[in-house]
Amino acid sequence: MIQPELKTKRLLLRKFQLDDASKVQKLAGNFNVAKMTLNIPFPYEMGMAEAWISTHDENWETKSGVAYAIVKLASRELLGTISLVRIDGLEGELGYWIGEPYWGMGYCTEAARELIRFSFQSLGLEKIVAEHLTANPASGKVMEKVGMKHVMTTQKVDRNGNEASMESYEIRNA
Repeated sequence: MIQPELKTKRLLLRKFQLDDASKVQKLAGNFNVAKMTLNIPFPYEMGMAEAWISTHDENWETKSGVAYAIVKLASRELLGTISLVRIDGLEGELGYWIGEPYWGMGYCTEAARELIRFSFQSLGLEKIVAEHLTANPASGKVMEKVGMKHVMTTQKVDRNGNEASMESYEIRNA
């Protein structure tokens, strides 16, 4: 099965293309975006976006993950990403980031709602989990708006080797 495009009222979720790399580097390379995540490196160096995008086809083909570019339906402007960063059996882990110029506009919630719907209806997943840095409550609001429930607070090691407090959420296919 070819990775399908998904549409919402305002958004197109599509496969990333290599020519998205410069915009990914610009958006994800913003310190304010990177500091809100556990794993986005900072600085986000040349070649990192291309390397990341090059993993997407294999992840889709092996059913281990799926990444979508979040773009405005009307203008095709790239806003960020929504992904299942890990699929293990009937469970997937939701991950996302949105470029800072697009924060607070509901794009992430809209994209997450659609990817969760697709994951349950088309991928056959039964549970989706997600986590966010405790220091990033806006991400938790996205999770709550799409119906995810808070499960626990945990500690993880971030990209710099520092301990980070994380809030874990989940949603089950009803």
